[in-house]
Amino acid sequence: MALLARANAGTLAVLVALTAVACLLVAGLPRATQASFDQALRRSLSTAPAVQTDLTVASEPRTPDQDLHERAQFASLYRQWRQIVPAPLRPLVTPAGHMSAKTSRTPVAGTGGRTYINLGWLSDADQRVDWVQGRAPGPVSTTRHEGETIPLIEVGVVDEAVREMGLGVGQSKVLGESDYVAVKIVGLFKAKNPNDRSWSHDADLLHVARHLPPGGLDFEFHVTTLMSDAGLAALSGESRNLTYRWVLPLDGRTASALDVPDIGAAVAELERLLSVQAVSPTAHRLDTGLPNLLGDFSAALASAQNVIYLALGGLLAVALGVIVLAVRSLTDRMEHTLALARARGGSLRQVAGAGAALTGLAVAPAAAAGYALSFLVPGPVLPVVHAGPAVVVVTAVGFAAVRVSFAHRTPLHERRDDVAAARPSARRVTLEVLVVGLALAGAYLLRARGLSQDPFLLFVPVALTLAAALITLRCYPYPLRLLVRLAARDRAAVAFLGLTRAARARSASGLPVLILLPALAVSVFATVISEGIASTQVRASWQQVGAPIKVTSIGEIPASVIEKVRATDGVEQVVLAQTGRVQLANAPEWAAAIAVDVAQWRRLVAGAPISLPALSGGTSALVSPELSARGAFEVGWLGRPRVTPQGVIDSVPGFWSSGKFIVMSTSALPRLEVNTLLIKGDLPPAELARMVPASTVDSQERALAAIRDDPLTGAVRSTLTVVTVALGLYALVAVVLSLVVGAADRARSVSFLRTLGLSDRQARRLTVLEVLPMVLLTALVGLGLGLGLPAALGPGVDLSAYAGDLPVGDYSPNLLTPGALAAGLIVAAALGAYAYTAIGRRRSLGTALRVGDS
Repeated sequence: MALLARANAGTLAVLVALTAVACLLVAGLPRATQASFDQALRRSLSTAPAVQTDLTVASEPRTPDQDLHERAQFASLYRQWRQIVPAPLRPLVTPAGHMSAKTSRTPVAGTGGRTYINLGWLSDADQRVDWVQGRAPGPVSTTRHEGETIPLIEVGVVDEAVREMGLGVGQSKVLGESDYVAVKIVGLFKAKNPNDRSWSHDADLLHVARHLPPGGLDFEFHVTTLMSDAGLAALSGESRNLTYRWVLPLDGRTASALDVPDIGAAVAELERLLSVQAVSPTAHRLDTGLPNLLGDFSAALASAQNVIYLALGGLLAVALGVIVLAVRSLTDRMEHTLALARARGGSLRQVAGAGAALTGLAVAPAAAAGYALSFLVPGPVLPVVHAGPAVVVVTAVGFAAVRVSFAHRTPLHERRDDVAAARPSARRVTLEVLVVGLALAGAYLLRARGLSQDPFLLFVPVALTLAAALITLRCYPYPLRLLVRLAARDRAAVAFLGLTRAARARSASGLPVLILLPALAVSVFATVISEGIASTQVRASWQQVGAPIKVTSIGEIPASVIEKVRATDGVEQVVLAQTGRVQLANAPEWAAAIAVDVAQWRRLVAGAPISLPALSGGTSALVSPELSARGAFEVGWLGRPRVTPQGVIDSVPGFWSSGKFIVMSTSALPRLEVNTLLIKGDLPPAELARMVPASTVDSQERALAAIRDDPLTGAVRSTLTVVTVALGLYALVAVVLSLVVGAADRARSVSFLRTLGLSDRQARRLTVLEVLPMVLLTALVGLGLGLGLPAALGPGVDLSAYAGDLPVGDYSPNLLTPGALAAGLIVAAALGAYAYTAIGRRRSLGTALRVGDS
């Protein structure tokens, strides 16, 4: 064994390197991608409003025995809810919960239902608000109203209510329509940290809400006040719309994407437990948006996994193929030694065991090294991390044993595959036809059903490349034989001999084809998919913003500010617009509308991947499909202008993509109250935000960065990039190994021809003509297949989650990268053939001709 290892040290070194790299990729890439999945989930849970992620237990008391009048009663129930939280949720639920009691739609007496002041209590109000005027609420007292004694509750309101509703410290208001209660405003507060996620549960305390009732023309004003613990005694669900809430905050920073199914099941279990708990007379429910959030994440995750597994599956298949090719080279180099051992009485088990043992001696330590190096990659340890290297070792050792066993079934079994092309057996042809048929059927099912319906469809792209490789392997000798007939008419023998050897290639030459074609096809496929995602991301960012920069104000933007923006350095063009909700005709029907000079807007976005139809102006309008069946109609907006639909549009870039909406010309309105600026130029959004008060600034560049910064999107694109590079390198290695596999036979043939006068230059041409046709045809087929796979399989692979929710359907690739991959293989094959001939020239003819004689 030591002598065999020493004699084949170079081949063993190549096999060690290939095995170590393959195991590192097979074990490391899944860990890296899973870490990206976990990061994406944690980001999704951390950036979503707390009202969506937190677990909120709520109840509405209806009778006095269901009322809670003391903080201790709330705290007791809070402990009950924490105790029944299922195990998968407990690590995510933090102890910093809070409780609240609030009324809703509590009218101020005598306002005709236009002003509502709700009563609210927060268990942690002292930690979340600062009193900026007056003092904190105190105990409850009584007062007289219409001859009756009613409770008087001290409350505080947010400072915004002073501006919006005219409330102030010292004012008293009577609330209710029959069962009255009075409130006295004793202080104004503001949030200590308005950006605290927990305020999403209590946004009604920080802001005044304005609602337009159905069919009404005047807004309703709603605000929720803040009272002390003493105010709980005056609240009753019998006379108020009262809601109690217990919030169990969720910390998603330790969540794992692998636990998503268990977390979803635990939420459902918690909801079931709440419905059967009998800890109070009131029925309780679970309010949370966590299942919807997890559902959206799971859908995006499934798409990411499908794309990544497609790429990793192709990478694994090619890596195994290259290792098998290296093992084939090793067994070929040992062929004469093993044949001699077999002829001298060695059993088939001993010979096959020697080949398998030598292969295992190389791949086992290399696989262990690659496996160990994979632990340097951050991420959880998945089962594939352990299974992948084992598959590599078993494949390499198993192939070596099978290969040697078939080659040495009988002692001194001579073969001359270079003399005549071998005919495939009927069994082999049937198997290949079956593979091609299954690949085509799988491609049809993938387009019709999508990857989410059947995980076995993940193997369809690999099956298609294998089918294309088999067809190429069977068909490529036929066009070469036509070239051989043409070359036979030439007096020079080099072309005839080279093409003849290529056309009569021995069966081993099929293995490089089965590796090269999938390697190139999958790498080109990954490149096209990556470029398709990138171009769709750009289009999605323009769809989201509708302009290079968009400034939206909650009120009218003064003319002086507009002129200041126009005069700012870097601003090239400013388009004025007014947006709002408008009433249609005289019916209680509303639609979103924008008044803008469409011609100027079209010039502003010229060259961008979005388009706007022309609008003639006047009273013409572009409407959404839901409004397309109407004729001319009136719009209640700064008067009652009458507009006539000129065309139908599915979306308005930067504004709306569904529902009812109208695009009007500015000339249709009696005046323009500008609240939106569409800007083209190089200007920092932060500077625009300072120039335009109470505004929101969006930019196309910022939207694109947000799309690309998504962890799932980054995982998909980075994996595709790694796979493309790795497959390109594997393809180059396969080209080199394909030269080595037939090295002995090629050296013997060239040596014989050199005795007949073959020059070194002719020997190089002969070698190139023998090797290059297979590589050239395989590269072209692989390039074509890789370019066609995205279009063929695209309908079955949903990539919209990584492209701003736009479907990725534009697979018009930049041919530079795919062409460079194919050209690189061809050039490598030609250079390798020349290099091989130059090295072989150093061997004497006597040595070359004695090789194999025994």
